[in-house]
Amino acid sequence: MSWEITRDAARRRFETRVEGELCTLDYELDAGTMAITHVNVPDAVARRGIAAALTEAALLHARASGWRVIAQCPYAAWYVREHPEWTSILAR
Repeated sequence: MSWEITRDAARRRFETRVEGELCTLDYELDAGTMAITHVNVPDAVARRGIAAALTEAALLHARASGWRVIAQCPYAAWYVREHPEWTSILAR
């Protein structure tokens, strides 16, 4: 399944709506490093791959922007461990 994921640069987040529920990935940006701080998918729409899609969108954007990434939130940290193709953009 795919969702329309948008980046809200002012709020420093990626977001999508699924069945009316707002799903988000929050990040901080400092000197070309994106720190993924939180991924939130409400229980009503959980376990559909939405968190993975948000994380991948953020990582793709970071790569295209030439940013390094720090996966601070537990979900993002798990995601990059499970998908070693992102290792090259990790800051640590």
